Amino acid sequence: MNKNRIKMITVVASLALVLSACTAGGSMGGMDHSKTNMGAENGTIEESDTSGTEQAADADDTPSVLTGPNIALTAAPSQLDTGNGKKLTVWSYNNTVPGPQIRVKKGETVRITLTNKLDVPTSIHWHGVPVPNNMDGIPGVTQNAVQPGATFEYTFKTDVPGTYWYHSHQDSVNQLDMGLYGSFIVEDPSEQVDRDYTLVMDEWMSSGTMNMSMTSSSEEDMAGMDHGDMEMDESEQTRTDNMQGHDMSMYDLFTINGKTGSGIEPLVVKEGEKVRIRLINAGYISHQFHLHGHEFKVVSTDGQPIENPAIVKDQLLSLAPGERLDIEFEANNPGQWLLEEHGSDARMDNMKIKINYEGQSSSNDQSNQNDQLASLDLTKYGEASSTKFTLDQKYDMKYTMELGTETRQGEEVYTINGDIFPETEELSVKTGETVKVRIVNTSETDDHPMHLHGHFFQVLSKNGTAVSGSPLIKDTINLKPDEEVIVAFKADNPGNWMFHCHDLHHASAGMVTELNYSDFKSTFVNDPNAGNMPE
Repeated sequence: MNKNRIKMITVVASLALVLSACTAGGSMGGMDHSKTNMGAENGTIEESDTSGTEQAADADDTPSVLTGPNIALTAAPSQLDTGNGKKLTVWSYNNTVPGPQIRVKKGETVRITLTNKLDVPTSIHWHGVPVPNNMDGIPGVTQNAVQPGATFEYTFKTDVPGTYWYHSHQDSVNQLDMGLYGSFIVEDPSEQVDRDYTLVMDEWMSSGTMNMSMTSSSEEDMAGMDHGDMEMDESEQTRTDNMQGHDMSMYDLFTINGKTGSGIEPLVVKEGEKVRIRLINAGYISHQFHLHGHEFKVVSTDGQPIENPAIVKDQLLSLAPGERLDIEFEANNPGQWLLEEHGSDARMDNMKIKINYEGQSSSNDQSNQNDQLASLDLTKYGEASSTKFTLDQKYDMKYTMELGTETRQGEEVYTINGDIFPETEELSVKTGETVKVRIVNTSETDDHPMHLHGHFFQVLSKNGTAVSGSPLIKDTINLKPDEEVIVAFKADNPGNWMFHCHDLHHASAGMVTELNYSDFKSTFVNDPNAGNMPE
């Protein structure tokens, strides 16, 4: 796709952008899904009543799970009670934050209808799910944003089991912050556990919302928008100044499944059971977790299995924005135990969840979140086996992506090879080609969790050392300052795909490129009046 096509139309009149901070989920609160009984090219857009949008209602705390094949999601305003006596203004799917968990079986075709009851356009991206390009949910690239009062139907087959999630990709830096996301699980019938829990991590700004009027000409692109006409009060200006410096301290409320501290619902287990916990980071900050009192195995990363995973105990699990980890353990140590974030930041005090054995009312376990424990290195974890790709094989296409942070005209921007989107160089491929990408983080202080749409990639090396454990297959990988990774994939899903940092503050300030198939002809027609804003 040429650069002219990448320049998204961003006509948005009086857009209410609310940075009440990312989500996590009131709806799924420790719900056990182990015994759940499951039963158009461009989608279908229908105009419905646009005379007004719904008023914010209290988010529903009732655990919710939706199964295929026909699923309905409604995006609308809501109020989230985080469990600490404070309610936040949010946007939600089906009045829960996170939205309902969608659970389908491998090979099932799903039809998911999104109804937009917000007063701004929106969309849904299926993070990690290998969907057809026209179902990827990227306004201005694969579809036009779903307008207030309208509906859109996403239809695709779920061929690859794993832990995924869904979220808005329209003005996503703000719409995720408002609560528009949920978990998406593709079940493999051959995998059986007694308890299956999903935990969605997030960060919020407890200070409330920020409303900004934004207008831009049709010639402006996402990265070049003029914010000079925004009107905001003094406190809002302060928060914006912090955002420009990427001061993440504004996110002062950490949550698990939309609750914080004592409001987080415990996970209940029974002695002798096999327990799976799916961890999803829907926020913009990396977290490290420690499971107390049990040995465990990491059975998958980004939904893809780890070969012959070894037993782990008292090691930290690092989870960057957009990433997922699945762990399994045998419930063989009765009592009450913690799964908690480690670190000295006071915000972390409220990101811990209890694991309670049935019939146990007390425990000697205590938090040790300030202890410095080793982090599990997935590049050395599991058993090496045959792989699709190696470092020294011949590749059809090779690319380098140097990730950087710069200040331009007084604003922080995030670059790929010195450019910001849409001026970044695309990765051009043809169907069937093998592709190797070297990614280097040259930023001095910023992590960059890079997410590739529509594909899985194999991690070949990190910091010059080849992966020695299980083949490491991911769709999102975090690079700390000065780190380098080399990844490889096959161009096996034709389309125009985004490749971007999943700290969406970075993406919205330039750290985006595209993977475009030169032999793919899109039938998407951009509507200049749709207000398409992919990041």
